[in-house]
Amino acid sequence: MLALASSGAAAQTAPAARPFGAGTYVAPAIASVQRAVATVTGSVLQTQPAQSVSVALAPAIANEAAWLYRAGWPLYALIDRYSAASAPLSEEAKCVATAVYFEARGESPEGQLAVAHVVMNRAASGKYPSSWCGTVKQPAQFSFVRHGRFPAIDTGSYAWRKAQAVTRLAITNAVPSLPTDVLWYHANYVAPSWRRNLTRVDQIGAHIFYRA
Repeated sequence: MLALASSGAAAQTAPAARPFGAGTYVAPAIASVQRAVATVTGSVLQTQPAQSVSVALAPAIANEAAWLYRAGWPLYALIDRYSAASAPLSEEAKCVATAVYFEARGESPEGQLAVAHVVMNRAASGKYPSSWCGTVKQPAQFSFVRHGRFPAIDTGSYAWRKAQAVTRLAITNAVPSLPTDVLWYHANYVAPSWRRNLTRVDQIGAHIFYRA
């Protein structure tokens, strides 16, 4: 059984966002997740890999994030901007943010984004539950999950706002991250036997990522 190790590191405060690049952009209001492809039971599905997610943020945030990234905004600045978004995430997206919060809140912005994409990639792969919450809560996969339940989150913390912002950006695919076939990772201080059957793709911070 494949398992993912939590980094367990403390959250760090990111610097304030600053615009980069030339040009003027009038940003529309940030909106929440409004539409999803769902089954009759209400489970949100990804019918395509993470590069074409079926849970779509409104164009306001998707278009703005892509424009700002092309204009030169670094990932940390985008995270800082969207951590202040007032619109709540959907329940499925909250599961992704929860994985980011517990697995990677002490990691770099790139490391946090990579963890979000692993969850989304798994749900889209056909090898794991097809909903994001089902993927995160699958037994023996994420070490912070106990009997299908999440630990308490400090919802007033910057670490939680940051995890939500990372999830918003992961859904938009505005910032390049891992390929869609990367489905596994572990912390660099453990050496699980299952890694021997996989191909190492990258190490981002304390996490090493793999594909089949």
